[in-house]
Amino acid sequence: MAHYNRIIVKIGSNVLTRHDGTLDVTRMSALVDQVADLHKQGIEVVMVSSGAVASGRGEMRGDKAVKRHLDVVSARQLFSAVGQAKLINRYYELFREHGIVCGQVLTTKEDFATRHQYLNQKHCMEVMLDNGVIPIVNENDTTSVTELMFTDNDELSGLIATMMGAQALVLLSNVDGVYDGDPGDPASSIIREISPEEKNAADPDTFISKSKSSLGRGGMGSKFNTARKVASEGIAVYIANGRRDGILPGIIGDNAIPGNVPYTLFIPSARPVSGMKKWIAHSDSFAKGEIHVNQGAYEALTSPRRATSLLPVGVTRVEGEFEKDDIVKIISPAGEIFAMGRICCDSATAAARAGTQGSRPLIHYDYLYIEKENG
Repeated sequence: MAHYNRIIVKIGSNVLTRHDGTLDVTRMSALVDQVADLHKQGIEVVMVSSGAVASGRGEMRGDKAVKRHLDVVSARQLFSAVGQAKLINRYYELFREHGIVCGQVLTTKEDFATRHQYLNQKHCMEVMLDNGVIPIVNENDTTSVTELMFTDNDELSGLIATMMGAQALVLLSNVDGVYDGDPGDPASSIIREISPEEKNAADPDTFISKSKSSLGRGGMGSKFNTARKVASEGIAVYIANGRRDGILPGIIGDNAIPGNVPYTLFIPSARPVSGMKKWIAHSDSFAKGEIHVNQGAYEALTSPRRATSLLPVGVTRVEGEFEKDDIVKIISPAGEIFAMGRICCDSATAAARAGTQGSRPLIHYDYLYIEKENG
């Protein structure tokens, strides 16, 4: 069993709440006990916890019932404001029983949009960990609106894992892992390991349900995509059932025995990825424009045998408006996004230099993340 110094644990809404939408304090307490045990073993833990909206929804029932019909955004803001206070207070009391201090970190997608904000957020959590405080992270649903929200906390936890340089990410849901068929079918079984290096791996669309959880925004498809991307950046990812007793010590702890508890492990890529490239890899939703390239540039950029920057001569057109240092998508001749990068000039300059020779790169290799390599 690999030893991890720093891990991220994402706890989904369906783990922390009962079917009626109220907070499952017994399950919360059990998970806090497990995290506290890992903390006392010297493992740094950052928690990404869902449950605020569901908790607030449960709190606003009965004599606190909402007085009028609310639209989706207003309801989420109300329930998250009430529920987040209830959630973090419960965590605080539970960790205090172990003599451990926890702290709340509320974030939005915009906090990851620039390198400065990204590093500032990282510094905050580094300071907390250095002082023995367990960060508990959640999206700030009180200020996030639909178009600026994370897809779900799976996406957020992937960003946190890469930002914090974690060795492992544990995605806890109410299922035991990734199945090779319908989880309700006795003939289906858990896929124990998935490697990002397998170029001919099965298409997840053929065996993963498109349905999302009843309380959260994610589903197994979201977890699979997050896990595969994070693992490709050198971080081990586990998908497991947070409602199983002792699940975290069974996976991560000093006494963990491989195979003793069910889970799916996404094996980390052996190829290291820099911190800058990790940030760029998760910045597709922040992209300000598109750079379209010709076949020669596409083949050069996707070749695993050499490190290549994006030169103006390979650019066929520029779309969108962006400034220097913004993130842009790089589009293949077939119209597919195959890379992301931080561009060194604004859109007008990039358009003027498109197709010209002898100019410096539009995107240097150090600021280029290739999603798909050929060869």
